[in-house]
Amino acid sequence: MSYLYKEVRTGQLFVKQQLISAEQLDTALENADCRIGEWLLKENLINKEQLAQVLAQHYQLEYFNLDNFKVEIELFNYLPMNQATRLNVIPVQLEENILVVCVASLDDYNLEQKLEAITGKKIRLVMAGADEISEALNRSDGSSHLLNDLTQDFKASLIKESSDGKRQTIDLDGVDDEQAPIIRLINSIIINAIKKRTSDIHIEAFDKRIDVKYRIDGVLYDATEKLDVKYHSALITRLKVMAELDIAEKRTPQDGRFKLRVANHDIDFRVSILPTIFGEDVVIRILDKLPFSDGTSELSIKSLNLDADTKVKFERAIHEPYGMVLMTGPTGSGKTTTLYAALSDLYTGEEKIITIEDPVEYELDGIIQIPVNNKKELTFAKGLRSILRHDPDKIMVGEIRDAETAQIAVQSALTGHLVFTTVHANNSFDVISRFTHMGVDVYSFVSALNCVMAQRLVRRICRKCKFPMKVDTEYLNYSGLDIDTYREYEFFEGKGCSECSQTGYYGRMAITELLPISHKIRELILNERNISELHEVAKQEGMISLRQSAINKALSGETTLKEVNRVTFIDA
Repeated sequence: MSYLYKEVRTGQLFVKQQLISAEQLDTALENADCRIGEWLLKENLINKEQLAQVLAQHYQLEYFNLDNFKVEIELFNYLPMNQATRLNVIPVQLEENILVVCVASLDDYNLEQKLEAITGKKIRLVMAGADEISEALNRSDGSSHLLNDLTQDFKASLIKESSDGKRQTIDLDGVDDEQAPIIRLINSIIINAIKKRTSDIHIEAFDKRIDVKYRIDGVLYDATEKLDVKYHSALITRLKVMAELDIAEKRTPQDGRFKLRVANHDIDFRVSILPTIFGEDVVIRILDKLPFSDGTSELSIKSLNLDADTKVKFERAIHEPYGMVLMTGPTGSGKTTTLYAALSDLYTGEEKIITIEDPVEYELDGIIQIPVNNKKELTFAKGLRSILRHDPDKIMVGEIRDAETAQIAVQSALTGHLVFTTVHANNSFDVISRFTHMGVDVYSFVSALNCVMAQRLVRRICRKCKFPMKVDTEYLNYSGLDIDTYREYEFFEGKGCSECSQTGYYGRMAITELLPISHKIRELILNERNISELHEVAKQEGMISLRQSAINKALSGETTLKEVNRVTFIDA
């Protein structure tokens, strides 16, 4: 059915309902630069309710009146608020095993199948206007009810530390009535973020609204419904007070941190505030030390789920008596966690292990950990010099950011210490040029280096809603996979369920590219051979690229091909 034919047919329904005349229809068809119904609405020839009723008749669906309608909370267990908002649909009732869902359009021919996959229910569609659906969603408390879900076990207390190391615990509920709503809102956003395994909270300011989002497993999701922009100033001010920032300064970026005691353990939060055209945006990084604070048995090289060959080579590198083990990757790629796993495996009590970090992300029993404190001029370089005077056997430097730290780290590795550290680079080979640009002598650097491992994180398919599926040939070709080999291959995806918050993913795992510094690789670097030649030799020596590591995870059913393409470059 052609587009024009459908528009004429829809227009004739307006005439049949005596909402417009035949002459008005002819005028609309001649002048409309959009859908016929939208044009009639824009010209005030019909109202929104009439448009929705005619569209329902056009699609042969029941029209559902959403005036003053509010969704029963139980229905959001099947179709969560964030999914309903994204699709602009709303669950209206449950009839035995059939979920009735109100939609504004059937332009997406797969909408019913998508809803069935999300809800796990048979779907019956009814229709209402797009604006009516949005208004009904706003009236409903599908996500806002979560903001009130604060149990006694999850009450938060702010911890203030004075310059002499004394700690003061402040009950966040002990506030005046005027500030109470904002404080409860912030507390609720933070508590729910912790419950949902969130790594970052984003508070974004726009012209007429505030968006609050959670980064879960590396992807952003709406945390609440849109907030009124009138709360923006109070939200930012409260966060600045918690992070001890300047509440009067609104035109320059600010960075701070605070600590909360939640469920009987301390959680650190890093706050970054950035001025934008509509006000200040905030990102709060959550550093929850709980997963490994009760011992190191849960964190080990084995728990990283590395490829068998990569695991053997990495363990060999970290058990060398001296040298440098370098991790590289963007912020949030799990570099520090991998180094913690290495230190956990190495710690026996027979050697002294000292770390310097910004900040200390997890507390490891038996290992001395030093936090960087720029206010007190305790930098990576200054701290590393002091560490060397404490007779360490193994050292971890949280990140190499400058030439001075790089020089000291390399010299430490050359003088009998095993040094673990991270640096920001795109892959294993780019690390070499990073150190060269920082002025480090190439011969010293390469002599000190045991291995370089690049790392990314890919989302793991939810085990509860995992299902097999075949990938069409077009997407196989796009992904750089041989069509004949993988045409009938059984890949996996997640349908989405309550366990994974309807995303189809739960948790993340590492993909890695390990470059051991063999004699041949070391010789090529010192002879300043190009990267393509280095890469070819590394492949001959068994190096698995980031892309291939990710593909292997998809082939084994641990992640999806879409996730592989999201995180890694497609090989040319």
